[in-house]
Amino acid sequence: MILYTMMPHECIYPEDHQDSGLELVSWNGIPLFAEREENRYKVVRVLSTDPTHYLNNHIMPGQYISL
Repeated sequence: MILYTMMPHECIYPEDHQDSGLELVSWNGIPLFAEREENRYKVVRVLSTDPTHYLNNHIMPGQYISL
């Protein structure tokens, strides 16, 4: 079986013993996977289907955002 998806392997086949610490958040309507660090989030992955969202410098992986 082949899955054509943009979701990472960890979301489709989660492991019970591992807590990744990633949260699904929405920043200005753009879905993101992010890690919470105190009162801000570190962007890990952009989950949008709009190609222009990947060109936004504010939500590049590694950037910090506040919600």
